[in-house]
Amino acid sequence: MRRRSPRAQASAGSEASPRHCRVGSVDPPATDVVSKIFESARTIAVVGLSPDPRRPSHGVARYLQRVGYRIIPVNPHVDEVLGERAYPSLRDVTEPVDVVDVFRRSEFVGPLVDEAIAIKAGAVWLQDGVIDEVAAQRARAAGLDVVMDDCMMRRHAAGHY
Repeated sequence: MRRRSPRAQASAGSEASPRHCRVGSVDPPATDVVSKIFESARTIAVVGLSPDPRRPSHGVARYLQRVGYRIIPVNPHVDEVLGERAYPSLRDVTEPVDVVDVFRRSEFVGPLVDEAIAIKAGAVWLQDGVIDEVAAQRARAAGLDVVMDDCMMRRHAAGHY
């Protein structure tokens, strides 16, 4: 049986919920960048993924997992989330990562972007309220696509890519 792509699964019973994402405050990224990320990604490292189902990181990661993306939890305080082994840092992840989805405060983004560059991730996605223009410029200069202050789940579920 052929597995549907995550893009094709977006409309298949999505659980997008406004309680997990709010409307971002910066201009939305170019649709072509968002499309490229969703169409090329298979593996998403979720930095700050909480095991608590009430937390936005958990709801977004669960949604992305259910529509077909492989989720890699990155959280030094847990061993496993959503049935996946958790890693203490991006540098500890043992497989290729297509997208680094960040659920950490803006002041922690710089070193995370440096780790994303070091592991050769294809993109960095900073969730709602997370903005670091300097780190974003570094990521773009290294060839990574960047989205800031936007919710992966909301964008994917709405098909706005």
